[in-house]
Amino acid sequence: MTKYTEHFHGSDLEAIEKLYRIKKDSITSFSDNVNPLGLSPKLKSGLASRIDAIMSYPDREYSSLRKHIADYVNIDMDKIIVGNGATELISLFIQIKGPKKALIIGPTYSEYEREVKLGGGDAIYYPLDEDNDFALNISSLDHELSKDVDFLILCNPNNPTSTSIKNDDMKEILDICQKKDIFVMVDETYVEFVDDLMSITSVPLTKNYNNLIILRGTSKFFAAPGLRLGYAICSNKELIKEINQRKNPWTINSLAAVAGEYMFTDGQYINDTRKLIKEERNRICSILDNCSGLKYYKPSANFILIKILKEDISSFNLFDAAIKKGYMIRNCSTFPFLADRFIRFCFLTQDKNDQLLQVILNELS
Repeated sequence: MTKYTEHFHGSDLEAIEKLYRIKKDSITSFSDNVNPLGLSPKLKSGLASRIDAIMSYPDREYSSLRKHIADYVNIDMDKIIVGNGATELISLFIQIKGPKKALIIGPTYSEYEREVKLGGGDAIYYPLDEDNDFALNISSLDHELSKDVDFLILCNPNNPTSTSIKNDDMKEILDICQKKDIFVMVDETYVEFVDDLMSITSVPLTKNYNNLIILRGTSKFFAAPGLRLGYAICSNKELIKEINQRKNPWTINSLAAVAGEYMFTDGQYINDTRKLIKEERNRICSILDNCSGLKYYKPSANFILIKILKEDISSFNLFDAAIKKGYMIRNCSTFPFLADRFIRFCFLTQDKNDQLLQVILNELS
């Protein structure tokens, strides 16, 4: 078996095409965690009729877009900030807060650490315990939130573990951080995929906590990574004012602003997505229960983390076996605290999921 040791992101199809000599159009990506239903039908049918929007500058305040987002998340629109993808807002927010010492709950998305360091701050990790199935221990976290930590970063649900923090636990974390004058950034990129949204999302908590900002985007749930439309929810008026002052004007193009209005009101698409992901998440877990060569961690998002138990198979080997069949999974060895025994894949449609599972089970059974 070929043992390539390069690492690939879900968007690295050109690099894979070159290395493996597989046409990128023939690769099914289980690595990018994008909604398998594709674009919202309402967006597809409506956007073409609004093409003339590019002939005008967008509204500087993005009032209509923000109103649609506010209705979607059930919050006042004056708490909504929009940006050129969640990544821009992460960068801008960290620049403004300028944390001297940020604590990041990991393993998780590497961009948080990068942005903190670019801003001149120190980034340290609080490692989720594998023996506790990567669930967060709040008492232990409280101990790690020492006096010199001024910033806490959480991804909820977390990537790549697919674990979630419930609302009651998040309140406890926010109370701890409020007492210690620590600001909390929660990335909710994947929260719309969970079974019980209101038990996980921290959006309602922004009404009572001034030390909280929540980040979301449209890349994953709405399958629109190329749109570069993100938004944040925060009740800290001074912070919102500073973010809006520091942002470039017209950071979102006219079509993206219009697209958001369609996506956030496509109730049928939103319900269909949640139904599909829930069914496939449960079905896949029931199949994996019967495989002794792996351990999976109970997922709450639209992807699952798996530990390889078969001694002679690494995450490199499993990636290699899958990509040669045209299926791209995520080798998780580059995530902090995860060695070359972990892979992650997202849930697509039943037929595609079954095709990938056949490869994985053949290798690990």
